[in-house]
Amino acid sequence: MRRCPYCKVGIVGDLVKCPLCQSKLTGTGEDPCYPKFEAQKKRSIIYKIQLFLAWMLLIVGIGLDFMVGLRLPGYPKLHWSLLLALWLMVVEFGIMRQFKPGTGSAGKVTMLVLLTIAGWCVTAYFFGFMKITVDLVIPSALAAMITAHFVLAMIDRNGNTMAHLLAGLLLAVVSGVICYFTKTKMPLAWAVCLMVSVVLFAGAVIFRGRAVAAELRRRFHI
Repeated sequence: MRRCPYCKVGIVGDLVKCPLCQSKLTGTGEDPCYPKFEAQKKRSIIYKIQLFLAWMLLIVGIGLDFMVGLRLPGYPKLHWSLLLALWLMVVEFGIMRQFKPGTGSAGKVTMLVLLTIAGWCVTAYFFGFMKITVDLVIPSALAAMITAHFVLAMIDRNGNTMAHLLAGLLLAVVSGVICYFTKTKMPLAWAVCLMVSVVLFAGAVIFRGRAVAAELRRRFHI
């Protein structure tokens, strides 16, 4: 056991400095008291490296945009570095969600899809392809998200995915109904998304009816 010559206490483990006064300990160290999480340490290093690269890319982009005056061809008034900052934020929030402990796969998928849709909508507004985004990209992303949630709900025995599945189904159905009543002709992608939502809800009721009923009772207190 190591000892602190100033605090006059014994310190178990393999510490080199006293946790009280930070003085160098004397004596022979022992085995660590707590296990070292090497995998978590490696993930932390990888996250810090990519965060440094993201900041470097952002600073260079802002410098080229605002100080050098570099513009994208065909968009002389567009400050593209702001869109770059937006997408870097989307990527960073997505990565942070992946590293956050206690977050299930369904939550990660939901956050990633919603952040991507938000970033894509802002980009589409400035570049002028908002129509194809609303008519094709958003319904396709929603259909893919609820399909992934359905698969996860079928293999999840803890019931943590059902809430995300039902929320995604509700979002897709409400959006599809709004699109149906606000457009003269419903886009094919929205029609497919709406049909996929209804089919997957029926599948959830058939295969996991008790989990669906339990989730509805918990959310609506019925």
